[in-house]
Amino acid sequence: MNKDWHSGHFCCWQCDESLTGQRYVLRDEHPYCIKCYESVFANGCEECNKIIGIDSKDLSYKDKHWHEACFLCNRCRVSLVDKQFGSKVDKIYCGNCYDAQFASRCDGCGEIFRAGTKKMEYKTRQWHEKCFCCVVCKNPIGTKSFIPREQEIYCAACYEDKFATRCVKCNKIITSGGVTYKNEPWHRDCFTCSNCNNSLAGQRFTSRDDKPYCADCFGELFAKRCTACSKPITGIGGTRFISFEDRHWHNDCFICAGCKTSLVGRGFITDGEDIICPDCAKMKLM
Repeated sequence: MNKDWHSGHFCCWQCDESLTGQRYVLRDEHPYCIKCYESVFANGCEECNKIIGIDSKDLSYKDKHWHEACFLCNRCRVSLVDKQFGSKVDKIYCGNCYDAQFASRCDGCGEIFRAGTKKMEYKTRQWHEKCFCCVVCKNPIGTKSFIPREQEIYCAACYEDKFATRCVKCNKIITSGGVTYKNEPWHRDCFTCSNCNNSLAGQRFTSRDDKPYCADCFGELFAKRCTACSKPITGIGGTRFISFEDRHWHNDCFICAGCKTSLVGRGFITDGEDIICPDCAKMKLM
């Protein structure tokens, strides 16, 4: 202060009380008594709401002020003087309390993410790099492709091994071009006749005892046989046939043994092993 004052004029700028022989504070080149200075300029403490006087250390953070003794963690009440701290919703916390209450946590191990820790994120979930592992093989995913399923993470190989469609015959994964039979998946090359092993993919087939057979094998193994031509009557493709007692005929084979006319839908007469039309029967009686 480069000004000279008469002792009677050296007064507080605020209250005009004499400062001669008194403690005072100079602000903007104006002298103030202690009381006025603290009343006008001192900050209020966030913790105790009392004035931080000139004899107290004023600690500040983001336009907020505390007495040194009041600068405490909002949760555990430990002093934060000369310590790392964090703030949340206008409150201050020591490092441990801040981490425990607010720090994001790994979805794998449940531990917090420390400053500088690499974080792996997917949608709303996050992991430490070492915790971002396949749930099956436990190998870290890193930057490799992965597949999420029901809150679990799988590497591509384990997902395929666990969930991919497998052929019911060879149990190997079907990558493309499969065949479905009785709601079960097959490779095209594995879907074969149960007798001759020829592929049935795209072919007519039928089944017996839940096993598929090509038309030829089914006819040879299981079908009725035509009394006239001895060939199997498979019924595949809507084949029609005639049955009489314990004998069977293809529609085309059900003809008169004499005149060779079709007997389908007509009356007929048995003549030993043969069947004949009524006209031929009359001729035999004459």
